[in-house]
Amino acid sequence: MLLQILSAIDSLGPLGAGIVLGLTGLGAGIGMGISISKATDAIGRQPEADSKIRTTLLMGLAFIETLAIYSLLVAILLITM
Repeated sequence: MLLQILSAIDSLGPLGAGIVLGLTGLGAGIGMGISISKATDAIGRQPEADSKIRTTLLMGLAFIETLAIYSLLVAILLITM
């Protein structure tokens, strides 16, 4: 009985990896879309602040992308374990 439960848990690693990647990709895509939308609105309202807004936007997008890459590493660990 215990061996059946452990083998069922072991086979759920790829499913968990798929869920992790799917949710992270969805969240990262939504976050990037919202941040780009707000940045373009801000540049449209204050064109003189273009460089500051762009710098902040690119830093934020880099952090979002880093989070997505970390989730890829977690998914790979789930598959290999």
